[in-house]
Amino acid sequence: MSHLADTGNGYSIQKPEDVSQLISKYAGQGKTNKVIWLALIGVFIDAYDLTTLSFGIEQVISDFSLTPMMTGVVASSIIVGTIFGNLLGGWLTDKIGRYRVFMADMVLFVIAAIVAGLAPNVWVLIAARFVMGISVGIDLPVAMSYLAEFSKFNGKSSKAARLAAWCPMWYAASTVCFTIVLALYFILPPEHANWLWRISLIFGAVPALLIIFIRGKYLTESPIWLANQGDLKGAAQILRDSYDINAHAAIDRVEKLETQQKQGSFRVLFNSTYLPRTIVAIVIHISVAFQYTTIAFFLPSILTRFFHTDTLTTITTTLGLNLAFAFTGGLLGVFMASRLSSRFVLLSGFLLQFIALLFLGLVGEPGSSLLLYFAIAMLGLWLFAEGFGPGAQMMVYPTMAYPAAIRGVGVGFNRAVTGVAQAIALFVLPMWMAKFNTDVFLIISLFAIVPIIVIGFIIKFEPTKHDVDASDELHEEELVLASKQIAQ
Repeated sequence: MSHLADTGNGYSIQKPEDVSQLISKYAGQGKTNKVIWLALIGVFIDAYDLTTLSFGIEQVISDFSLTPMMTGVVASSIIVGTIFGNLLGGWLTDKIGRYRVFMADMVLFVIAAIVAGLAPNVWVLIAARFVMGISVGIDLPVAMSYLAEFSKFNGKSSKAARLAAWCPMWYAASTVCFTIVLALYFILPPEHANWLWRISLIFGAVPALLIIFIRGKYLTESPIWLANQGDLKGAAQILRDSYDINAHAAIDRVEKLETQQKQGSFRVLFNSTYLPRTIVAIVIHISVAFQYTTIAFFLPSILTRFFHTDTLTTITTTLGLNLAFAFTGGLLGVFMASRLSSRFVLLSGFLLQFIALLFLGLVGEPGSSLLLYFAIAMLGLWLFAEGFGPGAQMMVYPTMAYPAAIRGVGVGFNRAVTGVAQAIALFVLPMWMAKFNTDVFLIISLFAIVPIIVIGFIIKFEPTKHDVDASDELHEEELVLASKQIAQ
């Protein structure tokens, strides 16, 4: 810990790196666990919001008599919103801080969710869903920053484990969403069945309101961000109040880290230091986006169109697969993240997904009960692999690859890449399904094998090897070598 030592009067903070080093070693005490849960609730809101219309879109089509083109606009409006939100949220998170962005995002989400649920026509719904997308896009960079900057580097509750926790929380939200849909299916009288998607949307505002009401008790600014702004006194205060770390600033303020702040633009992600990490993160995000959109988002459509299930069976099967495979896989991912290298876990997940997609393509439309159960098992295998592998690690990689000064823009950029890929997938997948039927699984399997080639053999970057917040210089030789490998 270099000069940092507790002499009996606490730790003396003399520079921003001291704050990062203390958090990397001692985080997990005091109120920090509450902050982690608030950040994960933000992830829950994001996932719930993106899931609500995956089943309800058919009711929206009926309510507003939508053409196929307008259906696509409604479905993609939230994705387009996330692209703008990711870029804006990442920049704001680094520019004005984690706390203010997070709270503004929650307020925006509450308003948009209620307006979307009460939409009198399709244009209001499109506008509200676009704003909801902006909210979702803003939230993920700041939520990931909180998870990383309120966690220690190693151990049971490490940064990697807590970042991986975003995945089971995502699938928990999907499970809750379909549970609500299932309950409303039985509760609502047939003449009011069209209320199902509206009530589901409005319910998403509840956890956001919870965060707004309890923010003052637990939520604080990131001390790492404050220290990088030069406010050592404020950072030390948060270390004492929220982390139970006895720290005091040797001086109240130091000069702002201008060299890092100048890097607070997206261009820095492509310099010689960060280019290999950015390439790896982009490959992961594009691969996950196309696979997730195919299997997870279109899961009800797959069950209905290819497996010929009725409405109730589609709802219950989707709910069961999310809970039994995706959610449990996510929990396994949290366990594995603190014990195994991220690269090994990621590649293992992609390999299992490739196998599942290959078998789904070979089975096609099941012609017997045995093949039907086998195909559903392969869907479960894909979801399980997504939960512990790419789904969890896709946020570990960009969050731990970039230091705090550019973490927001790094996560925001990669999530924007995901949004673009998802928007393209939402546009082309219905056409691919209509043209290629179940052969679409073979096409999508390419998005599982490409990252295995890139990350397994070309750029072997491991984000959990060093703590970039404590000392990014440790990466320099490794990154220069990786850059030379790319050039070759």
